Amino acid sequence: MKTLSIVVPVYYNEENLPDTVPQLLALQEKLNDCWMELIFVDDGSKDHSLEVLLDFYQQYPKNIRIIKLTRNFGSMAAIQAGFMASSGDCVAVIAADLQDPPELLLEMYHQWEGGTKVIFAVRQKREESFWRKVFSNTYYQFIRWLAIPDYPPGGFDFLLIDRQVVKELNQIREKNTNIMTLAFWLGFQPILIPYTRRARKKGKSRWTLVKKIRLFVDTFVSFSYFPIRGLSLFGFSLALLTFFYGGFVFGNWLVRGVAVQGWLSTVLVVTFTSGFQMMMLGVLGEYIWRGLDETRRRPPYIIDEVYGGVSKDALITSRKDKS
Repeated sequence: MKTLSIVVPVYYNEENLPDTVPQLLALQEKLNDCWMELIFVDDGSKDHSLEVLLDFYQQYPKNIRIIKLTRNFGSMAAIQAGFMASSGDCVAVIAADLQDPPELLLEMYHQWEGGTKVIFAVRQKREESFWRKVFSNTYYQFIRWLAIPDYPPGGFDFLLIDRQVVKELNQIREKNTNIMTLAFWLGFQPILIPYTRRARKKGKSRWTLVKKIRLFVDTFVSFSYFPIRGLSLFGFSLALLTFFYGGFVFGNWLVRGVAVQGWLSTVLVVTFTSGFQMMMLGVLGEYIWRGLDETRRRPPYIIDEVYGGVSKDALITSRKDKS
């Protein structure tokens, strides 16, 4: 019998889980000849999310596994932890807030049964505020322009992948990255299933603007050379322009005797170039810091407790073997 693992990162979802867990469990009855395991990764929630999950675990110990991280490491680290704990022939990732329709997993699973190793549920429409739509659309448009040209326009956080793909992602063990973009970057031919992302009905999203900007920077530093090459090209062009302008001023003084004037223009040029240099240092710093962070070899997450399935020690040993 085949096994489907569903990884659900959880962060302040106590209001959503009483609806989410039953809807996911209901899929088992519709999956013929397939065993389903739900892997919930509590990413340092300070509400009662863990208590809600433990109540369901007591009722369904054969279907539910819970991984509790010591603190909030971020959704990407939580997904990595879920991948390491999964045992399924295929593994899905879905949010805990029911903005992604769980019933779509059935179609994704059938596509996998047909031989497809990567299935992405792509957001075609969003039942969200105007500014959320603008930010998301701009973010994914930049990815297509500057990093991965054939990236799905609406982006995705909802996917189902084959065990082979999970193994590849577990071996990479890259920090400060975007797991979803990394799964696409691997190059397996995907099937894209469009859907409408629902509005959040319960609870408050913890996906803050700061976290969005951090993911934006992580994605571009990880998958695009444009920031560093763009600044290098602009810096070279600015230096060339300055050289020609300096030659023009010197020639004007030498041939026509025109005195060099313009205190304001000098200040503006110095201010502009200084600001640009600081910006270049900031971009370089982002790349250098990520290199330093990789050399430290700190784990992307720390497991506090594991409920059901493999033991905590087994997960830690497996994580060290992949590092």
